[in-house]
Amino acid sequence: MKKVKIVVAGPRGRMGKEAVELVLETENFELAGVLDRRNDGKSLREAEGVDSDALIYTDIYKCFKEQQPDVLIDLTTPEVGMEHTVIALESGVRPVVGTTGFSTGDLAKLEDLCKQTRLGCIIAPNFAVGAVLMMKFSKMAARYFSDVEIIELHHDQKLDAPSGTAVKTAEMISSVRERKKQGHNDEKEAIPGARGADFEGMHIHSVRLPGLIAHQQVMFGSDGQTLSIRHDSYNRASFMSGVKLAVETVMEKDSLVYGLENIIE
Repeated sequence: MKKVKIVVAGPRGRMGKEAVELVLETENFELAGVLDRRNDGKSLREAEGVDSDALIYTDIYKCFKEQQPDVLIDLTTPEVGMEHTVIALESGVRPVVGTTGFSTGDLAKLEDLCKQTRLGCIIAPNFAVGAVLMMKFSKMAARYFSDVEIIELHHDQKLDAPSGTAVKTAEMISSVRERKKQGHNDEKEAIPGARGADFEGMHIHSVRLPGLIAHQQVMFGSDGQTLSIRHDSYNRASFMSGVKLAVETVMEKDSLVYGLENIIE
């Protein structure tokens, strides 16, 4: 079996380190190089003590030209991730992106690029398979429970709120739920923001605390009953099974896929 040549962006980040380890430990994956802001030209072994001779590049164009990778794994930031994804598609490299915060305009641009290049691209707000199932189950439940609130909890270094997972969950629920204002018609917030963000009548609450990793609870209410669907990631290794699945799947795609739920049966 031909190995999939992979470049990882952000190898010093917490998610990036996990991705590098995943690639090195997966039999049919090959680490072709990494993208970083420093240590250009050094190997991962020299710069980070990682058991790999893969080179570090600060120039993405040089990296792609010299290494000719099949896939780019990008787990950086929305701005950098978008730039890298566009360059990857224009360079004939299939992106697998775990960064949240892409706008609808960004996604439309990438969808057009995928059509032009006939390359696959997978963008996932959450790579934890359990989190994806939580979203799918929530969509199922929303057919029967129209009143719902989402509470997402993350570490205090997370930049975006609500999380991409919470927004994606709300979007999936809205596809089967009619827009509805929840709570009392005369409800007033004594402190602005007390009821959280409003998404088509659903409320989304964001918690940011040290000690957390990534957690989400979707609460449904109806007459005389409630239903809670919750997922917890206790470490960043929990996301790697989804990254592996995305890399294997993107090689067979020729269009944009937004959300891991679209490749999980």
